[in-house]
Amino acid sequence: MDIYRATETFLREIPVVQSWPEIETCIQRVTAKKLPDWQLPLRACLAVGGTADQATPAVAAIACAQMSIILVDDMLDDDPRGEYQRIGMPSAANMAVALAAIGTEALTRNKQEMVRITAVNALNEMLSQTAWGQYLDVQNPSDEAAYWHLVRSKSSPFFRAALYVGALLGGASMFTAEQLAEFGGLYGEMIQIHDDLNDTLETPANPDWLQGRFPLPILFAHLVDHPDREQFIALRRHIANPKALAEAQRILIRSGAVSYSIDQFLQRYHAAQELLSQINLVNKDPVATLLEPLINPVKALYAEVGLTNFDEAVDH
Repeated sequence: MDIYRATETFLREIPVVQSWPEIETCIQRVTAKKLPDWQLPLRACLAVGGTADQATPAVAAIACAQMSIILVDDMLDDDPRGEYQRIGMPSAANMAVALAAIGTEALTRNKQEMVRITAVNALNEMLSQTAWGQYLDVQNPSDEAAYWHLVRSKSSPFFRAALYVGALLGGASMFTAEQLAEFGGLYGEMIQIHDDLNDTLETPANPDWLQGRFPLPILFAHLVDHPDREQFIALRRHIANPKALAEAQRILIRSGAVSYSIDQFLQRYHAAQELLSQINLVNKDPVATLLEPLINPVKALYAEVGLTNFDEAVDH
């Protein structure tokens, strides 16, 4: 079964999608990208013994939620690749609201009342938490505590909800669904750290640099007392200059900002592995295999910055 095609078909049966050609086109275009996050509810559903057909409403709900979040996030980030650049900000804003509602409607089609109510509540909670997280992101975290609060508000809720609703629709107990949600939260934090590392080390300067934001490595180098701290702060004022960027990135490595971020990633990796070992699943593989695509790039970065014994760190 092609879950992407099934999800598109499912969504096209919802009345507002049929009456709003731009949303239907948006769904078709994003479906063609086969975004891996759409598979999260399916993975959870299969892990608890459910079927792809059972998972489809959950996939549709999470797909619409993600499209809504990205439409808003691109506007907040002034992303030149954002859909709003093509259709205009007013249209993008209205489509974001509509897609969030369509995701909720997708879940209301479940025939089991308690599952339906619980799943809808979980989706709505995720959307409100993510909106709060996006608000916090605009403010910029001032310290590490604020950073983790931001991550748990903006990044984790989506992944928690995706696994939770997939498990519920697959017939899992509330306890198992909540355990998978906790796993999803750790997974979301790992993704955020992984993205922060990639964004701060890529060239040319990522918007995080150009907009003066504080992903974890930059926050570390900005706040922690190290020999290059004042130079790092000065370099950030000229970060569009390739030489300034290169030196600032070298400071991220010298100061321990990169190794600290990798350590935080591995702590969550170990916690996710331990939690997964405790969850009673019919088949752990659909969920367990989520971690490998994240760990391999971090392993490569580990070696790139001159650190050794990565396998020992993973097995610790």
